[in-house]
Amino acid sequence: MNNSLEFLCPFCNESHEIQVLNKPTQALINGMAVQYEETTYYCEKEQEFFVPKAILKNNLLAARDAYRMQNGLLTSQEIKDARNQYGLTQKEFALLLGWGEVTIQRYETKLIQDETFDQKIKNVKDNPKLALEELEKHKDKFENIIRYNEIKKIISSLIKTKSISYLNKQIIESYYIDFREKSELNGFKELDLEKVIDMISFFAMKSSRLYKVKLMKLLWYSDMLFFKKNKQSMSGLVYEHLPFGAVPLAHEEILKYASKCIDITSEEFDNGAIGYKITPKEYGNLKLESGEIEILTKVIEKLGKFGSKEISDYMHDEEAYKQTDDNDIIPYVFAEKIDGFNIS
Repeated sequence: MNNSLEFLCPFCNESHEIQVLNKPTQALINGMAVQYEETTYYCEKEQEFFVPKAILKNNLLAARDAYRMQNGLLTSQEIKDARNQYGLTQKEFALLLGWGEVTIQRYETKLIQDETFDQKIKNVKDNPKLALEELEKHKDKFENIIRYNEIKKIISSLIKTKSISYLNKQIIESYYIDFREKSELNGFKELDLEKVIDMISFFAMKSSRLYKVKLMKLLWYSDMLFFKKNKQSMSGLVYEHLPFGAVPLAHEEILKYASKCIDITSEEFDNGAIGYKITPKEYGNLKLESGEIEILTKVIEKLGKFGSKEISDYMHDEEAYKQTDDNDIIPYVFAEKIDGFNIS
């Protein structure tokens, strides 16, 4: 994607509009060729390309991250996410792991970690219990005991949260035990819970007033339209025919599992009805591909302003709903019958 910005041009020695160009390119990292997106600036007046120092650093980081991904290593952002979940500075994370004070800073900005260091970060990232063990093992490295206790409290809280999340995940997987094989019931895709979380987070961020009933329909339309275009669902969710429309199997447990990216609060309306409002939490980078974002965006553009009743009524007119009965699983073959979203 190309755009422009106001920038002090080194050729003209004045501030004016500069084109920002992004293009795929190749680099050699540790003897391995990697593909990444490089950013360059272009001055139309002098017809010259240039790369500011800060952009050059970003390009180098993008190349190193491409190498990391090709070799199964954590990217710089994933390392940052690993420490941010514990509320740690770069120095604190390094001390917790028993490393030199600037080790994490280097991994987040310029150096590529080796497999041994990478595995240790992965272990701590995925296991707060292990993070607590590492913290206690390296307690002597923390000069500020107050800060040490704060970190210990944060990690202990995460252990409880992760344990609940793990149990929710187990329950969800038990619901989907009969849908592990790819078929028209799961859109020829095994359930991808992290993709579901990213979809929910996307809708929570893009919708000013999002309620549970509406979210269920947004997920259904997204999966069906993605299937219509790609012959595979986005998430692998299995949908039931319920009175208010299509709803994912184990939807209550899925919403509990999604608590890392959303908050749910009950709200009473004037008519006495209770709605469950969904608002976004600060969440890490969404791992959605461009084709997935395209579908999610089309769904929110078409249905984002609908209320829960409107979207339920809208869905009741779909062939998928008309030709299935209460509690039936809705096959993805009905995706072909959905119109009005300009999906080619």
